[in-house]
Amino acid sequence: MATDTLTVETPAGPVRATSNRQDDAVVFELSGAMRGHVHVTGTTHPQHWDRFTAVRACLGPVDGYRTTAPDDALPRLAHGHSGYRGSLRLHPGAFAFDVSVSPLETAAGNTPAPLTAVTLTAVMRACAEHVMGREDLPAILTASRQRDTPGLLRFLHWSAGHHRGEATRLEEEANAAHAARRAAVTAWWIAARCFAASPPLVLLQVLADYPGSLARQIDTMQWLAPYCVATANHERDLARRAVSESVSLRAQQRQRPRRRDLARS
Repeated sequence: MATDTLTVETPAGPVRATSNRQDDAVVFELSGAMRGHVHVTGTTHPQHWDRFTAVRACLGPVDGYRTTAPDDALPRLAHGHSGYRGSLRLHPGAFAFDVSVSPLETAAGNTPAPLTAVTLTAVMRACAEHVMGREDLPAILTASRQRDTPGLLRFLHWSAGHHRGEATRLEEEANAAHAARRAAVTAWWIAARCFAASPPLVLLQVLADYPGSLARQIDTMQWLAPYCVATANHERDLARRAVSESVSLRAQQRQRPRRRDLARS
């Protein structure tokens, strides 16, 4: 496929980015106000791990989420000496592209100057938008999904187990809060009846509402138990979502051989 060259206007001056398609990515060689490369690959929607509908631009010749480029391979301003790391995710939104940018830093771990950050972000975004508009975007997203699916399945398996464990812990905490509240209410009423029969000041202290008192404990347990139940339900929803996304990814894996078989027939 013929290469394309973009020209990106930035605070540092015009940056030219020439594309070179690789299997699951497009690598842009930079010239002009910047030197180096930007690596753009397919990735998941930020809220749906099984949907490869986004692209990720990384500063450097490789995908920064998988391999760290050596310091001397990081892009830099034409008249600067610092290489820069960072990435940008771009996915279709309701009316336009939604963009999220990871923290940008120099190879030494320092924050770049504001105008430099604007330049880096503008170049990554232009490269990402270019890939989003390419005719071969579906092939890039498919190759990216094939590359990332094994790792995603491992993550989703861990995530489902983690959320189930958190749900169980929260349900146990809710049960303990219910029990503690019942015990505190019983103790409070025992003290209240004793106070009604013979009101010594020590019983008044037991009945009063202050930090550490029975009344404060009852109030705390009264909101803690419903909170734990609601949070446990949310954790179980997250576990079910992780399982659902795992099933979806496995189904997409099984579809690949069929497509190749149809192509041969």
